[in-house]
Amino acid sequence: MLILRQLARHRFLRSSHIAALVGRSVDRANDRLCRLYHAGYVDRPRAQLDYYPTAGSAPMVYALGDLGAQLLSERGAEFANCEWSRKHREAGRPFIEHQLEIVEFHIALERSARGRSDVRLIHPEEIIASSPERTRKNRNPFALRATISQSEPTHDLAVVPDLVFGLMFPDGSRRCFMVEIDRGTMPISRSDFRQTSFERKMHAYLTAYGQGQHTQQLGWKTFRVLVVTTNQQRTRSMIERLQQLNVQESPGPSLFSLPWLTSCRGTIRWLTIGKMEVAAPPA
Repeated sequence: MLILRQLARHRFLRSSHIAALVGRSVDRANDRLCRLYHAGYVDRPRAQLDYYPTAGSAPMVYALGDLGAQLLSERGAEFANCEWSRKHREAGRPFIEHQLEIVEFHIALERSARGRSDVRLIHPEEIIASSPERTRKNRNPFALRATISQSEPTHDLAVVPDLVFGLMFPDGSRRCFMVEIDRGTMPISRSDFRQTSFERKMHAYLTAYGQGQHTQQLGWKTFRVLVVTTNQQRTRSMIERLQQLNVQESPGPSLFSLPWLTSCRGTIRWLTIGKMEVAAPPA
């Protein structure tokens, strides 16, 4: 059941991720996953086969199967539908790879906070549970909406972070974070503001902060946006564009933390957040 709950929570997990999350060896996790797969409780997304020839012996990616979703539903879990196998077939390779990088960041946080007395990790579920009722009823409770005026036209934007978490300290204080996992595929800026760009995303965060959306939706006094990207040059370009943005009532560039975090797969290797050193989980 623990494996099924983790797959329901994260949607896509490598076998190595599952081993780390449930506290088993990789061999034991692989054996259990193989049994669950052949019984129909977990699924193996087909899109991962597209990158196996170039990814070498990467650990297998798993997802929740229809029978697994049905079993969790019988045990009290709530799902919009149980056709998970269809959803996994529709997921493309870029989406799966992005989800896996989000998972790796989340697991790195959990491993780094585990067993510590000076800091406690606040999970997204706990944040939602303590949010106002109207936020808990939203389909995307962490989506921040902002109205931006850009050279006359007005744009209504919504930015949805890849991950949200908090850190609680012994004195009762906490720090709240939203995370953006940037894989280097989105243009940093465009001449047409209506098109997607990382500059547009940063502008939306700044405007939403200035308009107090984080306080209205989540009850936060403040937060920071952690940006995980692929190389130092891209980090510099982001900072340059960020410094050119002037959004009223926002904290400006200090809202963002843009460390250069990279590994062989373009995901995080290390990061210091508050008092906590975060290291990437093993592949």
